[in-house]
Amino acid sequence: MSLEFRFQSASMEYQKIQTELASLVENRTRLDAQLSENEMVKKEFAQLTSSNTVYKLVGPVLVPQDQNEAKTNVETRLEFIKSEIKRVDVQINDGEDRSEKKKNEVL
Repeated sequence: MSLEFRFQSASMEYQKIQTELASLVENRTRLDAQLSENEMVKKEFAQLTSSNTVYKLVGPVLVPQDQNEAKTNVETRLEFIKSEIKRVDVQINDGEDRSEKKKNEVL
């Protein structure tokens, strides 16, 4: 195996890792936006009284929804989003480690 071929191969692998990292960072950004959105909804729900009506968008129609059910749904979504953020963070860290190793291999 020639030196040039090994260099090209390592370089291509490095580019692939960088592409994967960019995708992971994009996912992380999307999850941050979802987290922020759901935290705002949770704050709004905290200000509701029992006489307030909560609506859920189902297709093009707003349908009344039980307040407790809506609050539970938001809490569940928040837990899920937080666990996804942790998972993506681990993947990003692993990708950065792989990227650094491959970068050193290329150099």
